[in-house]
Amino acid sequence: MLNSRKGNAKKGFTLIELMIVVAIIGILAAVAIPKFAGLINKSKEGSTKGSLGAIRSALTVYYGDAEGRYPTDNLASIQPHYLTTLPNAKVPQLTGAAADSNAVSAASTAAYVTNAGGWAYANDYTESAWGTLVVNCTTTDSKGTLWTSY
Repeated sequence: MLNSRKGNAKKGFTLIELMIVVAIIGILAAVAIPKFAGLINKSKEGSTKGSLGAIRSALTVYYGDAEGRYPTDNLASIQPHYLTTLPNAKVPQLTGAAADSNAVSAASTAAYVTNAGGWAYANDYTESAWGTLVVNCTTTDSKGTLWTSY
């Protein structure tokens, strides 16, 4: 019986074909990884903005119950009656700052934003910004808006 060349042909991929596939996967990864990192930052921004709204809502209810007065402490008086716990502010990684923190920097209007992460609250009733709560971060979000402008 004669051996035909068709029956002895080995099946598989050549080295060139494998190298092309690896190169295509590398290109796709180079495009996808930065997009993924951007989505993670946007989800953190959305979470922080939602948490900011929840704390502001609790402050508004406190304001109504206290007959027109905001808390003069570091927001400890709104817990646990108005808000069980303060949620974390997920701000960009800052030098020396806690990235995910629920710490409240409470001070007079002139110095209540310290760029230390967490929340900044103006607790001085003699100032015009009394009761103002912002994210304690002076950098910008993914759209170029300052965190303290929310």
